[in-house]
Amino acid sequence: MTSIDDVAASLGVSTATVSRALRGLPGVAEDTRARVTSAAKRLGYVPSSAASGLASGRTMAMGVLVPVIDRWYFSAVLEGVDRQLRAAGYDLILFSLGGAGVNRDRVFHRSILRKRIDALLVMCMHLTEEERTAVQELDYPNIVVGGAVEGVRHVGIDDARAVRDAVEHLIGLGHTRIAHMRGGGSFDIDFEVPRLREQAFQQTMTDHGLSVREDWSAFGDFRFATSRASALELLADPADRPTAVFCSSDEMAFGVLKAAAELGVSVPGELSVIGIDDHEFSEPMGLTTIRQDPEDQGAFAADLLLGELLRNEPADYPPSRPHALVERATTAPVRA
Repeated sequence: MTSIDDVAASLGVSTATVSRALRGLPGVAEDTRARVTSAAKRLGYVPSSAASGLASGRTMAMGVLVPVIDRWYFSAVLEGVDRQLRAAGYDLILFSLGGAGVNRDRVFHRSILRKRIDALLVMCMHLTEEERTAVQELDYPNIVVGGAVEGVRHVGIDDARAVRDAVEHLIGLGHTRIAHMRGGGSFDIDFEVPRLREQAFQQTMTDHGLSVREDWSAFGDFRFATSRASALELLADPADRPTAVFCSSDEMAFGVLKAAAELGVSVPGELSVIGIDDHEFSEPMGLTTIRQDPEDQGAFAADLLLGELLRNEPADYPPSRPHALVERATTAPVRA
């Protein structure tokens, strides 16, 4: 098998020059780059991640830190990250805290991340002050996707604006008795997201002169089963139930729809339901929602990091990614 040493020897140049030329890094004359590319093709050389890192000391791998891996949002972000990394010849190393966070010491205090990767992408999760400082002091690029972390660059939608769009859609249909199915609480997942969305819900209701009932703030934990159980209680009294439910995620909206079906509450006749995400099941279930694209967010964040690593393109705090209202079959004007 042809090695990088073979390519270098055939041209009388160093292996570092070959590595830099094949990766498109600066500091290599264009005629040399052309000769290296031609020789590599002629000899059938395929760069390995180890060889590619010779010139810069890089590992050609990017780390992604997630609280858990069994959530739709996380897997969608990972798909976008992986797509960008594969195109750039980078490997993805996944670090999962496993939900309960038992791996936090291994990840943050034993310096595994520092030694094995060129950049770090953290998915929406709460970091302690010590962990946040550790991330900020890393000597390679890093970014957060999803819920923001103070002092660290962040890629995601404008959560407050997305919530306002959802709630104002319900208000525009004449709904004033609006409940909130909220998330958060498990393993520090989406630490900022549930807080931001709850605040935005309350602020939007207040801005429109509508009361927020504490007993209509139901906890769904971003999960189908939990939100279904909460919705069964929320909708139990036919004489005093909301006419609409804003859900801070589509998966919780699915739980509300299931509970409504079990209780014989017609949607959208008696109850309008809206979520946030545009989950892959939202269209077949006819759910009205606020669409975001986590795969795009992952790809966008990965490309920012790759730009700093490979193209010398420093990036400041990026603007919010887009979201949009998608009207389907679960919302309708309130009954007179």
